[in-house]
Order: sequence, then C-alpha cells, then structure tokens
Amino acid sequence: MSSIVWRVRHFGEIDSTNTYVKDVAGDESEGLVALADYQRAGRGRLAREWFSPPRASLLCSILLRTGRGEGQVHLAVACVALATRTALERLSGLRAQLKWPNDLMVGERKLAGVLAEVVADGADLAVVVGLGVNLTHEGPEGDATSVRAETGLTIAPRALLDIVLEELEPRRERLDTPAGCAVLRQEYAGALATLGQTVHVELIDGAVVGRAVDVDDTGRLILDVAGEARAIEVGDVVHLRRRESDAV
Repeated sequence: MSSIVWRVRHFGEIDSTNTYVKDVAGDESEGLVALADYQRAGRGRLAREWFSPPRASLLCSILLRTGRGEGQVHLAVACVALATRTALERLSGLRAQLKWPNDLMVGERKLAGVLAEVVADGADLAVVVGLGVNLTHEGPEGDATSVRAETGLTIAPRALLDIVLEELEPRRERLDTPAGCAVLRQEYAGALATLGQTVHVELIDGAVVGRAVDVDDTGRLILDVAGEARAIEVGDVVHLRRRESDAV
C-alpha cells in the first residue's frame, strides 16, 4: 500500500480526542490524528476518567482503516502500543512492557494507555485508537508513573507523537496481509508482560483466573484455565503476585 499521509490537528483544549475523531471519521481518510494539550473529558477503558494537566502527557487519537473487520481491533491496538514502546525507547532509553489489552507498563506501574473504538461508516469500518502517555505527570492512578519519573527526561508531546507515527506506519501495513499479521502477533507476544503470569480477568458475566499463555492471530489473550484453553476477547486484567496466585 502507499504511505499513509498523517494529518495532525492540534487542539489547545478539547473534550476528548477520541470523540472528535469518531465524529469526523465519516468524512476523513486514514491517517487523521487529533492531538490535544488538554482534555476536559478524557477517558480510558470502561469509561474511566483520564486526567492530565496541560502539556504533561501525549494525548492523541489516530484514525485507522484496516478494511478487515472488527477482528483487527486488538491488532490495531497492538500496532499503536508497539510503536509507542519503540518510540519511547528511541527518545529516552526507557523500555516499557505491554499489559494486555491496552497498557504500557514499567514494572507494575502504568506509563500509558491505549483505547480503541470502532466506527461503522457504511460498508467501511474505521478504528479510532486513542493514546495517552504520561510524560511529566503520573496520572490519576496511584500505581502510575511517567517518563520523567523513570528517566529524568522531559519529552515534548509532539516530539513523541512524530516518532510514534514513524514507527506506526510499517506496523500498520502489516495488518493488510496474513503474513504481516503473523509478524505483528509475534512482536506483540514478545512485548507482553502478561504472558506467563497468573491473571485475574474481569469479564462482563463474571471473572476468571488462569495462566496467560499466548495471544492468538487476532490478538485475543489465551488463558490456561484448569488445563483448558480459553480465549479472552474483552476483559480487565490484573497480574496476580505469586502468593496471590498460589491462594486461588
């Protein structure tokens, strides 16, 4: 495919970059990016509030059009998360790990979150991927961290975004072929701190505890639950420490 033309619209203040991109997605081609200094109504998974002071975090949303259906959503999230991970390492030397399905972590501390939302546009399907990276502010959660806290470096949001988009383009292209998706899945699995851990997963209809053993071709988490493989499409994951997992 031809190179994506990234088009960054920079807002000093906005309610939510994801909301903005979803609202205009019907009139836009792939590559639109909304970047905000401050979000009045930023949010993460499960409608959790995401607050950051102005210019303390990278707050953006990216419009992707994969053309291969909703099964691509997990891998679209993986593309952005992996691109962000590499961009952070390039700029600061900080090597984060991923926590399924959507967090970048340093140890047990959250550094960034990724939120994907699907927008139906006739027969087409767009994925809006929101990204929030704590650069100088540790965020709303007590177990969060920031790039400055970990490295002592202050990185400008736009400087990080430019490298994220540079790293995203080749990964996005891999979504177009089965062979490319296989390469992407392998990179994703290699970056996931979740794999090999005993995890507690909150589901819509209850909870499950099992050992995370793999991700499948679409990016779903595969759990070993009492010797049986179970694929997790959507869920809130908690990594259990050894003494906690021994007790379950």
